[in-house]
Amino acid sequence: MLKTMIDDHIRCLERLRSLDEAIEKTGATLLNCLLGGGKLLICGNGGSAGDAQHFAAEIIGRFERDRRAYPAIALSTDTSILTAVGNDYGYPEVFARQVDGLGRPGDMLVGISTSGQSPNVVRAVACARDLGMQSVGLLGRDGGTLKDLVDKAIIVDDSVTARIQEAHIFILHYWAWQIENGLLAREKDR
Repeated sequence: MLKTMIDDHIRCLERLRSLDEAIEKTGATLLNCLLGGGKLLICGNGGSAGDAQHFAAEIIGRFERDRRAYPAIALSTDTSILTAVGNDYGYPEVFARQVDGLGRPGDMLVGISTSGQSPNVVRAVACARDLGMQSVGLLGRDGGTLKDLVDKAIIVDDSVTARIQEAHIFILHYWAWQIENGLLAREKDR
């Protein structure tokens, strides 16, 4: 089984080559958001929540090189907000309420969903649009509902959740590298 999983992982990552231009352009858009004074709001459920937290940590902390912190918030981390909003408004609103309270024009929302169907991510994207924010969907399978709602959709074409998540973290690591190097180049020019 291990060999099969490794082979499937490699095949899934190989398919990312067809997305290289879209991945690169999306990373540049995220970088420009931060350079323009905006922040990244990132959301997802389960493993995608973990990916959101991981990506935010690399923007606030660092990926590979020391630099100043930049603003990124994983919307899955505050259990008081999640449980209060889930209780009072319903689980589909747990990210949208945070986007409404924290988001501003010039910020960007990154919604991560292996199915492309997560109702709370769909609601967050709709809220971001209403606020004049741009949105990125890091999606799986066929992109689901979210592919047509986000400004930029990166769709990992696979049917296995684990392979999609492995590709998502690879893309997030590439974006962290791209952002970090762009930020450091800007700081050096100052």
